[in-house]
This record gives sequence, C-alpha cells and structure tokens, in this order.
Amino acid sequence: MSAPLGRRVAAEAIGTGLLVAVVVGSGIQATELSHDVGVQLLATSLATVFGLGVLIALLGPVSGAHFNPAVTLAAWFTGRRTQGGLALRDVAAYVPAQIAGAVGGAMLADAMFAKPLVKLSTHDRSAGHLWLGEVVATAGLILLIFGLNRIDRAPLVPAAVASYIGAAYWFTSSTSFANPAVTIGRTFTDTFAGIAPASVAPFIAAQLAGAACGLAVVTAVHGPHTAAARRAVEIPIGEPEPERAAS
Repeated sequence: MSAPLGRRVAAEAIGTGLLVAVVVGSGIQATELSHDVGVQLLATSLATVFGLGVLIALLGPVSGAHFNPAVTLAAWFTGRRTQGGLALRDVAAYVPAQIAGAVGGAMLADAMFAKPLVKLSTHDRSAGHLWLGEVVATAGLILLIFGLNRIDRAPLVPAAVASYIGAAYWFTSSTSFANPAVTIGRTFTDTFAGIAPASVAPFIAAQLAGAACGLAVVTAVHGPHTAAARRAVEIPIGEPEPERAAS
C-alpha cells in the first residue's frame, strides 16, 4: 500500500469506529421504533450492509479496510514471506487502532441517542452454539475475502463482504460478530447490540479459530499459495491514492 502508515492507521480507526456506530446506533434506533425482535434484527442488518459497503469502498484504497484484527492477522500470515506484504509493525499498529475505534464508535452511538456514554453490557452470550456460530461466520468472511483475491475478483469485495455479513446476521446463531475489535467495542454499550464482558474471550477465541479455518479452506479450494498468489491481501477496490508530487 502506498499510503503512509499513519494515514492507514487513521483509516482503520475511523472505519472501525463508524462501523460500530452503525451497528450500535441502528440497534438502538430499532429498539425504540419496534418491540419486535425480528424487525430489530432486520433493521440492524440492513443498516450494517449499507454502512459496511460504503466504508470499504471509501477507505479500502487507503488501508485495505480491514476493520477487523482477524482479517489483519490473516493478511499478515498469508503475505509474511512476500515483499510488500503486511508487516508485523503494521499489525501492531492496525489492531490497537481497530480496538480503539470500536470503543469510540460504541460511545459515539450511545451519545447520539442520549444513552450513558459508557455502560458495560449485561447481554450474556455465553453458549457453545453461539461460539460455533462465530467460528462459521468468521471462517466464511475470511474465505470470501481471500478467495476473491486469489481469483482476482477484489473489486467485488465491498459488495460481497457487506452482503455476506448481512446474510450471516440471519444464518448464524451469534448474529455474526466475526470481529474481535467490534466484539470488544460492543461491551461498552448496554443496548441491543451489546455483549457482556464475560462473553468476550470465548467469542474472540472462536473468531480466531474461524479465521484459521477460513484460511485452511482457501488453501483446500485454491491450492497452496504460489509466488503469484502471495501478494498482500487488500480488501479495497480501485487504485491506491496517488502520491502528490512535491511543489
């Protein structure tokens, strides 16, 4: 990626923050407008589909639009032996930025709806079937992102990822968090989208296991990484921002 690390980190923090603001804010709005849980989930999933698609299209050319430590770690793992791949220093900068952005996004959503700025969630999500849902949701996300890159279909990623997450809201028991940073951020809001702090560690473990499964499936379907396939995986569409010539 041609953008300096500082700008990429800013894009990851802002993108993850806005994503969580969309998820939490739409959840709050939905619960205020309807008492039907199905309608609430539908409203939140639709808002997430549109919001995530826009954020990937907007920020992808800058940072890769990971917004997700599982994606960042998978991108580093697959490109660690290639020139131009995501470096460990990038991972060390991206992940804290994603987590900080997620926490800030939850607080922003609470503030917009006059909720307590920070109130830890009491929504317990500790159950084996929910952890399995997170494994499936995250594995599918990784398979989609890295699979599309392996077949040179990266321009489809914004629409494909947003569509997949929208579908996974409904076909997974956990409603598809599929993102360690978002999971942490959602502990700071005691609203429809929240998750109790005690439920976080098993969710993140399931998400990391799902990421590993997703990469294994990519290899099983597309074969081992070849020299041509070992390029840095970027979610973005379009060309990176050109560097301006010095005046």
